[in-house]
Amino acid sequence: MDTNQTSFSDCTILLVEDTPALARTYKGFLREEDYVVKHVETGSAAKEALKEGGYDLVLLDLRLPDIPGEEVMAWMRETGIDLPVIVITAQGSVGVAVEAMRAGAVDFLMKPFAEDRLILSIRTHLDQSRFIKTARAAPPVKPTAQAPQTGQPTPGNSLAGFIGESVPMQAVYRLIRSAAVSNATVFITGESGTGKEVCATAIHASSTRAPKKLVPINCAAIPGDLMESEIFGHVKGAFTGATSDKIGAAQLADGGTLFLDEICEMSPHLQTKLLRFIQTGTFNPVGKAETVKVDARFICATNRNPLDEVTAGRFREDLYYRLHVIPINMPALRERGEDVVRIAQGFLHDYAREEGKELNSFSDNARDALMRYSWPGNVRQLQNIIRHAVVFGEGTEVTAAMLRDPVGNAAAVATPAVPVSAPIQRRGGDETPPNPDDLNALAAAITPLDDVEREAIERAVALCAGDVRKAAVFLGVSPATIYRKQKSWRETAN
Repeated sequence: MDTNQTSFSDCTILLVEDTPALARTYKGFLREEDYVVKHVETGSAAKEALKEGGYDLVLLDLRLPDIPGEEVMAWMRETGIDLPVIVITAQGSVGVAVEAMRAGAVDFLMKPFAEDRLILSIRTHLDQSRFIKTARAAPPVKPTAQAPQTGQPTPGNSLAGFIGESVPMQAVYRLIRSAAVSNATVFITGESGTGKEVCATAIHASSTRAPKKLVPINCAAIPGDLMESEIFGHVKGAFTGATSDKIGAAQLADGGTLFLDEICEMSPHLQTKLLRFIQTGTFNPVGKAETVKVDARFICATNRNPLDEVTAGRFREDLYYRLHVIPINMPALRERGEDVVRIAQGFLHDYAREEGKELNSFSDNARDALMRYSWPGNVRQLQNIIRHAVVFGEGTEVTAAMLRDPVGNAAAVATPAVPVSAPIQRRGGDETPPNPDDLNALAAAITPLDDVEREAIERAVALCAGDVRKAAVFLGVSPATIYRKQKSWRETAN
């Protein structure tokens, strides 16, 4: 489903702009789009109009004669008015843009802006809004007979490929089911290890494209100079080392789905070529003049905030709008409640069978430890720790003491999660010091410096609502330092 082909003739837009001449200009931009545009000049008038209802999207100036636009957005949140808000303002700075997004805006347009930029933003966010409302209205996912990847029976209200019944995952299941019947591009976000590739696989497997291939490309794992060839292919002799023709991922995905993982790692040069491919469905293999046309559905994913990447100039704005049609955010494991134990049980079942062990359950203190830990590495970290417990454990029950870091550095999981609002807990103080000759006790009591640094950075970024620049100010380092370390952690995890 292309956003350019979607009909919005029944959509009503509230334009909040205190300058009549600009309001007439924006309405003129939208004259051919067949929207109903209602104009007010103040924040108070905007509130009154929104109370009456009937709107699908808000175009909001930040500087209004009575109250600031940020206050209007805050009021909308408090009163439960869930509409996409596109901010329009002359205050064109990175800080203002980021703050507007944090306040609830879906986009930020700096005056003066082009007609097509406004139209594209409105189309994109109206499409997203309709899609999400449809998905939310769908009934809960029915239990499926297909077993998930862990080999355990699928729990009720789960989706094949996932284990979990939590409220956040129910929202994801609805979006996956709705996305599967569409041909629109899907943009999956979430921390490393939350299951973004599993989500992409579930969408493809549930779609009419399932008989064809899902072709994954990890944009962070392939050197930049080889990425174009990996996606679009090449002909023999196109460059040094091209000893034969190569079919790229785009052509392999013809009729199926192309999954671009870690899309924000893609170089600007290749972003331009990808945009052309998405717009036309055609591309040129490296070294070949002849154009190749394919029919591929696009799913992409990133563990970064894509809007931050756009604001920082690392990701093309027009490409972002082409890709960000159906957004799906994968919840962190710490947000999924008892799903942690359900997933751990699935891993335990599989690994005990592989290792020929009798372990089949968790003790009460192990279950409590699993629930209290913050899981910065999400499902991937849980998977590693359960495997470690199975390999080195004996008996039939996993205890909290067996839930150690897989590299043997610390009994990490047995340590409670540190709430974002709480200070970082430091070892020592009134704790009884371990026996210096007891290596296991020392490993449990001493946290490696790299882990301490990572915990401090991740906590600061969380406290700053994901704003790396703000976190860098309080940590006393440059944003580049945090980005570099985050990249190294991702590479290590992969």
